[in-house]
Formats: sequence, structure tokens, C-alpha cells
Amino acid sequence: MILGDWGTSRLRLFRADGQGGWTRRDGPGIGALEAPAADALREALGDWAGTAPVRLAGMVGARGALHEVPYVDCPADRAAWAAGAARLTLAGQPLTIAAGLAMPPGAAPDVMRGEETQIFGALALDPALAHGRQLIVHPGTHSKWAWLEDGVVRAFRTFFTGELYALLQQSTLTRLPGAASGEAEGFAAGLDRARDRDLLGALFAARAAQLREGRTPGWAKGYLSGLLIGHELAAAGDGAAVTLIGAPGLTDAYARACDHQGRAHRTLDGDACVIAGLELLEESR
Repeated sequence: MILGDWGTSRLRLFRADGQGGWTRRDGPGIGALEAPAADALREALGDWAGTAPVRLAGMVGARGALHEVPYVDCPADRAAWAAGAARLTLAGQPLTIAAGLAMPPGAAPDVMRGEETQIFGALALDPALAHGRQLIVHPGTHSKWAWLEDGVVRAFRTFFTGELYALLQQSTLTRLPGAASGEAEGFAAGLDRARDRDLLGALFAARAAQLREGRTPGWAKGYLSGLLIGHELAAAGDGAAVTLIGAPGLTDAYARACDHQGRAHRTLDGDACVIAGLELLEESR
């Protein structure tokens, strides 16, 4: 089979190699497409096209993408989520697209696509997560905090952290000339400043520190990252231990932020979780 996580920023495709492992291919995210999503998928599949059924999660199921799949309202367990998947064909190739999750009517509007697949995959990989109260965090373009009870996703919140950080890289805060060094030091300084809870005022310090304290653009980028992540952790308003799921670079940054705030944490690999989650769709048919 061929499994894939097609998010806003990137496409990750995995094909079983017949020896218990997976071969990976990457492609552009839904947000970066210049061609129709169906054409982009066929190009990314390349010689994999037509060789096996495809199962996808993420923004591929969003409105205006390859095929819109309705959200499943929280609270949602694995069975309810799997039942919401759409099954169709692409150029004769069987294609399954996982449903996203949404907060129910009456709650603050919020949606996720892709992270829910990793959540249910994580529960399959570590059954202990399916018991009691759990807090799972997905760093990314739009970070997700999901609260679970006995394997049921009860609620979640989205933070605009990753995309805001990318936008700030194009602002006057980081466009002064200078070296790219000092990022780790800036990250720590940003985490410290996040304690003040004055995000809008603290942002400009990234530029002022370069002008008045000799800081580098690299320091400023690290500072902004630490500032935003620090505010995210504080805004989540829950000091419980977290399970971080995602790419190593992002989860490492969030782990450092958790350490800084004295929050217990553990990390699971995002690729392994999305593969395990997509495998559940066939089991649940």
C-alpha cells in the first residue's frame, strides 16, 4: 500500500518495501501547489502510480484541495473518525482520504486535518495513551493541542505559531544585515521574554536588540521562535505532561520550551504515527 500525509507545507508519501519497512518520497504541500492537486499527486507518485491502493491524510481532504471530506465532530474515537473517511478512485487507483476533526457546534470554531491521524496512530503504537487523560501536542504550521480521555479526542485548540513565525521572517524584524549565528541563544532569550505575556510589545525587541545590543539576524530568528513557542505553551493553560508528535526539528524546539517551563514531556515520531494511523483505516472498514 501507499500511505501519505499531505499537509499545507509538504507531502510525505510512504510505500511498503515488502520487508517490514517503508520507502519515502516528498512533494510540495497543498499550500504551495501551482497545478491541480490530482496532477500534483500523480507527479509525486511517479512510478508508484497504479501499483497499490493509496491512503492519504491532511489538507488533501480540505475544501478546494483534491476532494473535500467532511469533518467528524468531537468528541471522537477511532471508530467515528475512521467511518468518516472518503473512498474514491484516481485514474483507476483506489484512494482513501481520512476525515479531519472539528470542534462541535456551540464551541469556539476549530478544525484539524492530519493531526487526528497521528493521534489515533499514536494510540495504536502506544496503547497506554488510550487510557486516562492525555495531552498531545503537534508542533507545525498550525500547532494543535488535543485533550484525550480514554482514547477519545474530547477537545483541541489550534495555535497559529508556525505560520506566524514564517510571516515574521519576511518582516523588518529580521531583515537587517548580519550573521546567521546565535539562534540557540536567541531562542532561550525568547523563552525568557515570553514569561512577560506581552507578545505584541516583545516582538519588536527582535529588531531593537540588533540595533542596540549587536545581536545578529540569526539571534533574532531564534528569539522570535522562542517567544512564539513560549507564548503558545503559556496560552494553552494546562501544565500537564505532553506527548509531542512531529518532525524532529520542531519537537526538539518544543521539548526545549517544555524543559524551560518545567513541563514533563515525551516525543513520538510523526512519520511512524501517521503510518500507524492510516493503517487503521483499512482495519476499520
